[in-house]
Amino acid sequence: MEERIKKAIDDALLQAGAPEVAFALERPPDAKFGDYSTNAALAAANLLGKNPNEFAKELAHLLKDKLSEDAGQVLVAGPGFVNITLSRSTVALAIAEADAAGVAWGKGNAAERMRIIIEYSNPNAFKEMHVGHLVGSVVGEALARLIENAGATLARATFGGDIGPNVAKSLWALKRHDVSEPESARQIGEAYAEGSRAYDSDPQAKEEIDALNRAIYAGEDRVLMELWRKGRAVSVEEFRRIWRLLGAHFDFEFFDSDTTEIGMRVVRDGLAKGIFKKSNGAIIYDGEAKGVHTMVFITSHDTPTYEAKDIGLAFLKEERWPSDASLIITGNEQIGRFKTVLAALADIAPLLAAKTTHIATGFLKLVSGKMSSREGNVIAAADFIRDVTQRAKEKNPDPLIAEQVALGAIIYMILRQTPGSDIIFDPEKSLSLDGDSGPYLQYALVRARKILAYAGGEAGTNVPAAPYAIERLIMHYPEVAARAARERAPNLLVNYLTELAGAWNAFYATEQVLGSPEETYKQRVARAFATTMINGLALLGIPAPEKM
Repeated sequence: MEERIKKAIDDALLQAGAPEVAFALERPPDAKFGDYSTNAALAAANLLGKNPNEFAKELAHLLKDKLSEDAGQVLVAGPGFVNITLSRSTVALAIAEADAAGVAWGKGNAAERMRIIIEYSNPNAFKEMHVGHLVGSVVGEALARLIENAGATLARATFGGDIGPNVAKSLWALKRHDVSEPESARQIGEAYAEGSRAYDSDPQAKEEIDALNRAIYAGEDRVLMELWRKGRAVSVEEFRRIWRLLGAHFDFEFFDSDTTEIGMRVVRDGLAKGIFKKSNGAIIYDGEAKGVHTMVFITSHDTPTYEAKDIGLAFLKEERWPSDASLIITGNEQIGRFKTVLAALADIAPLLAAKTTHIATGFLKLVSGKMSSREGNVIAAADFIRDVTQRAKEKNPDPLIAEQVALGAIIYMILRQTPGSDIIFDPEKSLSLDGDSGPYLQYALVRARKILAYAGGEAGTNVPAAPYAIERLIMHYPEVAARAARERAPNLLVNYLTELAGAWNAFYATEQVLGSPEETYKQRVARAFATTMINGLALLGIPAPEKM
């Protein structure tokens, strides 16, 4: 419907002598202003030198003719705005479409010719996945689903550290305790914490860990490399367990060890071309002239930094899966670092850099402000999910439902924020059924399913003269999903589904469905709502429990 209205506006502007005018078409903040509002008259009047109100009247008259089959009212409002209210039959047709389309309801084709690779989560082996990676996993998976829903061909990638100082710290502690068969991610994470403390406080340990780091890069110590392989396998299996909980999967699982050689080769080639330069034995990118940080890409010990590995990864992704766009999702603490990486990449491979976009996520903090763990500054993702699930069990003793509710609570609270904003996680609010929470959406769906489970038999066939408020909201779902994908903003869909759940609860409280004279039509509205909520929750990665 949105596209039909946009085309009608374009045609009307062309007829009025104002072709190719950029305008906005939005859902008004208040339903009393109609189903759509446009500033097209205001934008065109400035170009034509006409009074905005007078031109709005002219545009409204043209639109009434062009939208005669769809619009019930086309009215001028404010200083040059035109509001459009769809006809009863058009709204009813949209509800019938939502009811009939099922999983296809809301799917778009705006990006159908695009190949996009999206990199997210990125936990490091030999550490436990923490809540920062959890945020990246949730945001990344939601964006991946939204982009796929817009028709793009998508590849999911994750990039983890499996070589470098953090790995050496963990292996040092494992060797110190004669561990040759690591048994769990928890054991490996505790080893990393021990190695980190020793590295900072014990000069002898620091020297030994630095030597281990060089030995891992060399890859010649068979016993060491066997421990490295086993430790990485244990770490990655735990990552995959958490990804499965979140409904995430990856087409490519890249590691530092995959990108080290290519990254160092590209940086050394860039050194020969004058893109990088030598400084105190290291190879650096002097970013000051580009307005970014100056950073080391190869250390004086001839080992690559994360930045060199990121350069290597850009080339590796392009080799493995050529794309039209490459998205990288990390915490916002890496904004400055990625500005330098992309500036260097622009000097090395301009086309590759031009299609690469870094998307930052915020930090997750508890409402209490406390973030405690064995390392003292982060919370393990597994512990966080377990704690919220335990709280959910207080009202949902079924372990599957408790897990679904907990994941809904976590995912909702992460995605409700504007991209890049910090997340303040309130355990009580996150599990509330009173609104602005994942369980609130889930429970609205459960209520609709309950009504539909009892539907059947003789049903009233009257059609209400005017649309219900929820109908006017349901029909906007496809354009909300499309905008959320286009703007890389899952919060837009979160906000919409929260409003939709509220509209359903109002409908549920005031309208008798079963046994009413309009039962057949009301059942269709209920099914359209359920379809919209199920599809919307699926795009966000929020589970849709059958009961609560």
